[in-house]
Amino acid sequence: MLSSICCSLYHVAERNFKLSLPLSSDRAATRALLHSVAKMHYEADLSQVDIAKRIGVSTATVSRLLQRARAEGIVRIEIADLVSSDDLATQLTERLGLKRAAVVEAPVNTALSALAAPAGTMLLEAGLRAGSVLALGWGRAIAAVVAAGLPAIPGVITVPATGGMQQHAPHFQVNEFVRRAAEQTGGTPHFVHAPYLPSAQTRDAFLSDAAIADSVALWDRIDVAIVGVGLPHAVNSPEASAATPDEQALHDAAGDVIRHYFDANGCLIEWEGESRMIAVSPAQLRRVPLVIGVAVGANKAAAILGAVRAGFISALVTDIRTAEAVLAAAT
Repeated sequence: MLSSICCSLYHVAERNFKLSLPLSSDRAATRALLHSVAKMHYEADLSQVDIAKRIGVSTATVSRLLQRARAEGIVRIEIADLVSSDDLATQLTERLGLKRAAVVEAPVNTALSALAAPAGTMLLEAGLRAGSVLALGWGRAIAAVVAAGLPAIPGVITVPATGGMQQHAPHFQVNEFVRRAAEQTGGTPHFVHAPYLPSAQTRDAFLSDAAIADSVALWDRIDVAIVGVGLPHAVNSPEASAATPDEQALHDAAGDVIRHYFDANGCLIEWEGESRMIAVSPAQLRRVPLVIGVAVGANKAAAILGAVRAGFISALVTDIRTAEAVLAAAT
């Protein structure tokens, strides 16, 4: 019905029928024309001049048509409220029950490195001093934060939150993150030269090594940890995350923190490798006074919420787009 009305109106226009307001005594036909002109202008992005030529009227008439379309509620223009990054951080803290939150405003291509400054501020505000233990996870966000630089905290001990991976990509190099962080902070690095997922037969052998055992023992007294939040493997390709087939089969996972998987409600999901990983355990992670999650991407909203609900992160550093997505998902 509507298309036939518009078509009839166009044929009238093509016969050089000049419109004036009010357009017609036929209310339905008038609204159909208003709707058609509005769609051409606001959806098809045609100029008023182009629309005037197309339907055979003056540009002044098109302008009046668009004004009437707004007046009659056919067109509604909404301007989103401008919410500052500080306001978003406050909302995240209150809505998610976080200890701290920071939101940065940065272009997509530099958002990860922009997380370093607020993450560094959180470290300083946490009161770390000589002998305090700072644990680091792995991932692109961690790599970018460390590359951008951490503040000086002389004497702090840096340690990986997980064993290493037999992967060449830079974002898997957790021991290198620890070395660089110690260099930046003026602290002491402790390394874990063991795979994060050894076989059941070799796990005890790795942990019996004195150097590895000393580093792993630090996990019981971590003061602050900085970790990434991983996407579920249905979204993140196995090549990007080095996921095992068992991990890829975790279809209910909303995300992970250092390979501890959880669903959208924050419930831990057991998988074949959970018991043999060399990594900070869920219980140890939950006891850490401050676990800073660093993450960017609206598609990580469910994973971030799951990590908070699981008790795996108690602070968040992210960008505006991700913060808005997390808050929307939390409603």
